[in-house]
Amino acid sequence: MNNVSDNLLWRDFSADKPNQKWTSDITYIWVKNRWLYLATVMDLYSRRIIGWSFDETMTVELIEQALDMAFARRKTTPGLLVHSDRGVQYRAQHYIDQLMNKGCRISMSRKGNCWDNAPMESFFGRLKVELVYAKDFQSIDEARSAIFSYIEIFYNRKRRHSPCSV
Repeated sequence: MNNVSDNLLWRDFSADKPNQKWTSDITYIWVKNRWLYLATVMDLYSRRIIGWSFDETMTVELIEQALDMAFARRKTTPGLLVHSDRGVQYRAQHYIDQLMNKGCRISMSRKGNCWDNAPMESFFGRLKVELVYAKDFQSIDEARSAIFSYIEIFYNRKRRHSPCSV
């Protein structure tokens, strides 16, 4: 398997400050008669979703858009740890180059081990229980609007997972 990085995170999901450790992943969301894809980036310090992208295809561009949003919202310094699974999108050279150009350290879960990215999996579980399974989305726009509201208004502002206010 090409471009697989070591697991530098090792399930240490704590962070002493913002922009020290980020984690990222992709999930599937059923809309009308097809799957759509949501990529997210979480800051492990605050557990906020700092970048996300929603689209019809599960491409490298999907995760790069989520990462671009995160970098646009946050001031980072070299050494930021960015963790993901070993999905083909996260092993794409362009994505890796984007992280390396920002001075990031790249970390990937062990093969087939969802527990190595537990905070992201937990977020997706809550998103699906609290929003997706309760709705019957009939269009991409309807789903995108609901996901925006869930992430940006409810999850990030009202449902904090630590006492900080980042």
